[in-house]
Amino acid sequence: MLHRCFLALLLLAPAAARAQVTPIVSGWLVNTTGATGYNGIPSNVQRVQYSTGNVYITCTGVPAYGIGPWPGNPNVATNQNFVFKITRTPQPNPGAATATPLGHTGIWSNGVSIFNAKDAMSYLNQGVWNQNAIVVEGPSFDACLGHPAPNGEYHHHLNPRCLYNDHDSTRHSPLIGFALDGYPIYGAYGYASAATAGAIKSMRTSYRARGISTRTTLPDGSAASQPGPPVSASKPLGYYIEDFEYVAGRGDLDSHNGRYGVTPEYPGGTYAYFVTLNSQYAGAYPYTPGPTYYGVVPAGATGPQSGHAVVSEPVTTYVVTATFLAAGLQVSVYPNPAVGRLTVAPEGGVANDLRVALFDALGRPATAPVELHPSVPAEVDLSGLAAGVYFLRVEGAGVSATQKVMVTH
Repeated sequence: MLHRCFLALLLLAPAAARAQVTPIVSGWLVNTTGATGYNGIPSNVQRVQYSTGNVYITCTGVPAYGIGPWPGNPNVATNQNFVFKITRTPQPNPGAATATPLGHTGIWSNGVSIFNAKDAMSYLNQGVWNQNAIVVEGPSFDACLGHPAPNGEYHHHLNPRCLYNDHDSTRHSPLIGFALDGYPIYGAYGYASAATAGAIKSMRTSYRARGISTRTTLPDGSAASQPGPPVSASKPLGYYIEDFEYVAGRGDLDSHNGRYGVTPEYPGGTYAYFVTLNSQYAGAYPYTPGPTYYGVVPAGATGPQSGHAVVSEPVTTYVVTATFLAAGLQVSVYPNPAVGRLTVAPEGGVANDLRVALFDALGRPATAPVELHPSVPAEVDLSGLAAGVYFLRVEGAGVSATQKVMVTH
């Protein structure tokens, strides 16, 4: 099923190109207006290019939503001039799982980096008891739960709550990024049944805090080569990532914080990671993909040179265009054709008084109006509609634009 591919493009593009536009190509928040974010830096993703096997994401690492301040953090966000190369043909890893590295482990859909739970420091610098960045660095996070690294790379170690509505438990969370093994990442809510679309639930991690008071053994039960400090008020349980253990079947997700199942963008099923929250909407370990990848990580996808790929193969530039752009509206609509639900995603910076609804070919309302909020994808329920051509209308103060949408079953 196509994702964020507008009907106009479907009609104009060659068949071979249409076949190539998949969610990993079209699932990015592309900045088409030159909008800027923190310190005047161009925001979100600047360009998406793709070949049969890879997608190249050009981005600054700066989001459209406001970021900062970062209490106690002397660093500032800077333009990273990234070009990430991600495989379009992810494969499960049949061998020993690859650990998610320090630095970026994936990319959110707005081009901001994903970091894992580690903060690069460990007890006595032995690399045995590794500090949990959410606990140790949490006080320096901004309101969007991000902060800059010493190299100026703004990133989130956990749920990017300004990227999507993490309190909306009524629908499947949007596609919010991709891990560097090529598999998609979703927000906190998925289908209760991995096999079919239907009821929604919060995706529960299968990790839990260990029942320990001393730090002498590792999560697998083996003796630690270096004991850690006892659990205390200054070093509480959860201070180190080795304070957590995986219990198969305890939650909805596997040891990589993902599962195989149906999603709106992949109705035939895919492996997908989810960000994990607790009942208070705070992050739950391991927070994002990790501590290991599910898939094979292509050579060069991680490490010091990652994020600075050179495009050395023929590629096509993905063009985000639609009636809405002509009307000055930064709104993406996907999938098109649509089954069951249609996502309408306004970028940051659009007006906050927009409404969206579908109309039939005779101009009669086919769905109830839905309010649109900047940077928050909204979903239009299509379950009661007959298959056919409809018209999606976005309206606000002094602006109105309409686009064709095909509904199928």
